[in-house]
Amino acid sequence: MRHFTFRPALTMSGRKYKGLRGWAGKPFHPPLTDVPITAYLFAGVFDLLSAILHSSHPAVGRQLFLAASWTLLGGGGVSLLTALTGWADWHRSSEPGTQARRTINAHAITMIVVTLIVVVDIITRFAGYPDRNSTPIGLVVLSALAAILVSIGATLGGSLVYDYGFNVETAGDHPVWHKNEADVMPGQKAPSAGG
Repeated sequence: MRHFTFRPALTMSGRKYKGLRGWAGKPFHPPLTDVPITAYLFAGVFDLLSAILHSSHPAVGRQLFLAASWTLLGGGGVSLLTALTGWADWHRSSEPGTQARRTINAHAITMIVVTLIVVVDIITRFAGYPDRNSTPIGLVVLSALAAILVSIGATLGGSLVYDYGFNVETAGDHPVWHKNEADVMPGQKAPSAGG
């Protein structure tokens, strides 16, 4: 029996396009979330290390400040696309009055607050501190707050998928779960039992 199959998971052929939501089985929002979440966590660590190491290692403190600044900028840029695709999911995939919608709203407001904190952080660091040798304590606090809140927002988003199955198009009793050497491609009917 074969041990690996790549093509069905990677193909876009046969998948229904859903606009800003992505394709059936390949939504846009979840993979986009990885970038800002990781960026904000790394920026928080870079800023903290910059503040701690600046007196004993000034060059390292400066480089960590710069790393945090550019990392925040990149994460902030991708978060705009992430928010847009998240809004499309909220608008098209959830009904008011449900626990799922309330959790989506909690996730959204948390991530909006994170984005506002990051915008203030970016503006402050690029306008007021371009020649700094280390991260000032105020920016360390903003970056740490963004890292903590993005973790909470990501947990809420994870609950939507893993606890509620929100926007997950399950295969159910699909042929991909039956022992068979034939790959089933998206949008195709299962092969006959004989082959």
